[in-house]
Amino acid sequence: MKPKKKLKPPFDLTDFLTKANGGRTSAEYRANDRIFVQGDPANAVFYIKEGKVKLTVLSKQGKEAVVAILGPGDFFGEGCLAGQPTRMGTAVSMSMCSITKLEKADVIRALHEEPAFSEVFVAHLLSRNVRIEEDLVDQLFNSSEKRLARVLLLLANFGKEGTPQTVIPKISQETLAEIVGTTRPRVSFFMNRFRKLGFIDYNGGLKIHSSLLNIVLHD
Repeated sequence: MKPKKKLKPPFDLTDFLTKANGGRTSAEYRANDRIFVQGDPANAVFYIKEGKVKLTVLSKQGKEAVVAILGPGDFFGEGCLAGQPTRMGTAVSMSMCSITKLEKADVIRALHEEPAFSEVFVAHLLSRNVRIEEDLVDQLFNSSEKRLARVLLLLANFGKEGTPQTVIPKISQETLAEIVGTTRPRVSFFMNRFRKLGFIDYNGGLKIHSSLLNIVLHD
């Protein structure tokens, strides 16, 4: 009988990213710390181990818009791999964060030499592309109430692998309004409505219940 081949252990992204390497460094960020700022040199990719990060863009007229809220397992700053010379937006921590910084050259090398990492990274890019398309459809066709409900569910990780995080990091109504594309008074109105309906509550932080899906799914 032929000896059985040893099964290769599954790829562990966290272990891979924490291996000693001059092109990778880890850092802790407090809430509201800037990770990079719009206009900074784009020379690294970042990976979120813990916490949530907000990506914003500032227009020439001084208007700021939130373009993404990212959480554990997400990469960001990958535009540098496509030749982006400077950051197109600003990344700010929304809570205590643990983030790994990967220098551009290290990421390019890993993509060429580590097929398992390349597979995970490409899957991330495809997932982000799908999310961008969903966000665009959401903005074009859904009411601001539905958009707010969807944002809250995404912040609580509903629909992602793993256990939903029902209590989400502190987030201001101004920030929610920027993400949804409406006014703070409208957000306040809908948040009060969600609370009265039992979809959310504020005991020990903003708690999201899966019943909030009723708002998103209701025509």
